[in-house]
Order: sequence, then C-alpha cells, then structure tokens
Amino acid sequence: MQTVANKVVKRVDSHGDGWVFTPTDFLDVGSRAAVDQALSRLARAGAIRRLRRGIYDYPRRHPQLGLLSPTPDDVARAVARRAGQSIQMSGAQAANVLGLSTQVPARPVYVTDGPSRTIRVGPQTIRMRHARRFAGARGPSQMVFRALSHLGKDRVTSDVVSHLGSNLSLRDKQALVLDLRYATTWMQPVITQVAQQS
Repeated sequence: MQTVANKVVKRVDSHGDGWVFTPTDFLDVGSRAAVDQALSRLARAGAIRRLRRGIYDYPRRHPQLGLLSPTPDDVARAVARRAGQSIQMSGAQAANVLGLSTQVPARPVYVTDGPSRTIRVGPQTIRMRHARRFAGARGPSQMVFRALSHLGKDRVTSDVVSHLGSNLSLRDKQALVLDLRYATTWMQPVITQVAQQS
C-alpha cells in the first residue's frame, strides 16, 4: 500500500519539471496534515523546492545555470487552483502574445474572479487584479477580447483585424463567434470581421 509521501512523489513526477503546486493539489491522496508533512520532508530532502509558504515546485534544471525560477504563469495558475478561482492574462500580455504589441509588461498581471492581490516568489512580483469583464469567454476568445480592450476602440485598425484573421485558426474563429455575446458592443463588429477573414 502506497504512503501519502509516495503518492505525492508519483504525482509530482507525472507532471514533470517546472510544475508549481500547492498542498490542495494532493488532498485526494491524504489528509491536509499528512500532505503538508510529506511536502515538508520532500523539500528538506531537496526533491522539491519550497517557493514560499504553501507554494512548491519541481524545479527545472539547466546544465550551466542550475535551478531555474518558475514561470509567472505557472505560479499564478497554482495560486488560482488553490483558491478555486480562474485567471486570465492581462490585456497587455494578450496583445503581446497575439503579436499586436511589442511591449512586454515589466511585471506580470493576471485578471482573476477572486480578490486583487500581489504575490512575491523570489525576485518575481505577480499581480492578480479582480475583474468580471469577459468572464464567460475562455481560451482564444478571452485572449482576443483582452487584447482588443487593451488597445482600445480607436487603435483597432484594419491592420489589427487582418493580423488576427491571418493568425487565428478556423477553430479559434469559430470560438470567437460563439463567445461574441461576452464582447463589449464596440468589439462585436470587429470580432465578426476577424471571424470572416480567410
């Protein structure tokens, strides 16, 4: 029969290098006290890394640089999972990822349906900002809506529409049409144009 510690190790191994997790990711394998104890022992043994209270990772290793820091995305997702909340990238990040802006936000900001807060993990500062807008949209739709909102109505040109239309897959465009009701009024004709691009 597997111990709680063995089950924790097995799950961590199954996710692989770079996974960021909290005790709540293991509550199905044992009591909170047993999980906390197992994580503490594994951290002391160097099998996992404690990033801050209640947040751990299975660090990625670089041959020359050694242990690498976790990505802000991975930390934000772990924190959101622990709280039972959802997160979305900020408009500035979405615009950058979609190629609509060359600006890379200096500090990662995520939009959440939970409370606003700032999380510090080592040298990283991750901000989570409460917002309800576009709450029903998921995946590519929420990314496009966030990016367009960040750009603003006056900066959404025909070039922006063409860029999105050329770079989004047919499946992404179909999702945009299905999620059209979650977009603000001014965005709806823009989204329709993007979806019609071939």
